[in-house]
Amino acid sequence: MKKLLLLLLLTACHLSAQKQLPDLTLNNTDGVKVSLKNDFNEKDKIYIFSFWATWCAPCIQELDEMNDLQAGWKKELNLEIVAVSTDDARTQKRVHPLVSGKGWEYKVLLDSNQDLKRALSIVNIPYTVVVKNGVIVHIQNGYVPGSEEELFAKLKTL
Repeated sequence: MKKLLLLLLLTACHLSAQKQLPDLTLNNTDGVKVSLKNDFNEKDKIYIFSFWATWCAPCIQELDEMNDLQAGWKKELNLEIVAVSTDDARTQKRVHPLVSGKGWEYKVLLDSNQDLKRALSIVNIPYTVVVKNGVIVHIQNGYVPGSEEELFAKLKTL
């Protein structure tokens, strides 16, 4: 039964993928505008957009794991991890201190109005969107320890 459920989930994720990354502009933690279309468009590069919030413990755990693994991943693949904070005006002031304290070595964007989250129909976080050549090629919803290894296995097939 678990295998059938997993197969259905993977099929749903595959079918929901294959659409264009929305053409939106978000700020980074320094207040600089970043265009999704223009700044994440290197040919054949894999972009991993991880949606998170400061109040989401599984999100932070996933980003910690990816931060620890990304150097090894980059030896095998041309990829970039981008953390997209969905914190609203009330909690957004916590983003920069948390990121600084964690020492995450990837770009952090602020989706403070949740425009990108809405454009991608994201309901729950953590939520990971993998983009290659401007097209969403994989979606992973939720996080459990070890799922970063499943993600990397999937990335190697792209």
